[in-house]
Amino acid sequence: MDEQEWLAEQFEGARGHLRAVAYRMLGSLTEADDAVQEAWLRLNRAYDSDIQNLRGWLTTVVGRVCLDMLKSRRIRREDSFDSVVHVPDYVHEEEGDPEQRALLADSVGLALLVVLEALDPAERLAFVLHDMFGVPFDEIAPIVERSPAAARQLASRARRRVRGGSAVPDPDLAKRREVVEAFLSAARGGDFEALLNVLDPGVVARSDGRLGARGAAAVASTAAAFARIAEVAQLALINGSPGVIAAHAGEGFRAMTFDVSEGCITEIDVITDPERLLTLDLALLEG
Repeated sequence: MDEQEWLAEQFEGARGHLRAVAYRMLGSLTEADDAVQEAWLRLNRAYDSDIQNLRGWLTTVVGRVCLDMLKSRRIRREDSFDSVVHVPDYVHEEEGDPEQRALLADSVGLALLVVLEALDPAERLAFVLHDMFGVPFDEIAPIVERSPAAARQLASRARRRVRGGSAVPDPDLAKRREVVEAFLSAARGGDFEALLNVLDPGVVARSDGRLGARGAAAVASTAAAFARIAEVAQLALINGSPGVIAAHAGEGFRAMTFDVSEGCITEIDVITDPERLLTLDLALLEG
């Protein structure tokens, strides 16, 4: 086997991992494939037999390519005065083999992609490479042109923005979170009675500002019918208040905000419009 054949074999062995890194960075399967292809071209141009960890080298190359793509995306958006953040691709259940699907997406990952879109490109790279793929800060630092300590700070700042934490310190927020959690649990189980228990009799549900259902029975019936979406939902802080974000094949992304009074939900707003969804201040809440 000559060197070119050996390189091709090694690259193919790492392709799934590299595509997963690129997808988490870019939220686009097409762009992820472009980034992986560019890594292959760079490998052919710059391969050095002294490289000790080829998979790690390729990971940093893909990270660098993705960082450049994110910066270009941001510049294009600013030049066109477009405030809408890129909408991440959904990985359908039938796409790829089981191992590849596991690498690319899961229910938390899909919600996370939406949150990642609000990060600065360097923050996103530091968070994705370190927190998701275990790349040391010593290797991340040259990509973002900062010191390892500064790269660590980038990841820490991103982590604070992405994760709302397992507890909400404000007692009022904590109570509202309990109500939202009870609603989500009941919706996952299609439990009509449990839904009625957390809904105010006069509750109103809207979808992108349009009235969808009014009254506890009507809203509970609607919520119970969406159990499959609730299964992939993730608790989140939405504009500082407990809510839900979810993605499902064929259903796209959605956020749900809740008005709560005296332990009951009085209003639900389902947001699916990309312009509204991706300009929300989002942070995932750990379960």
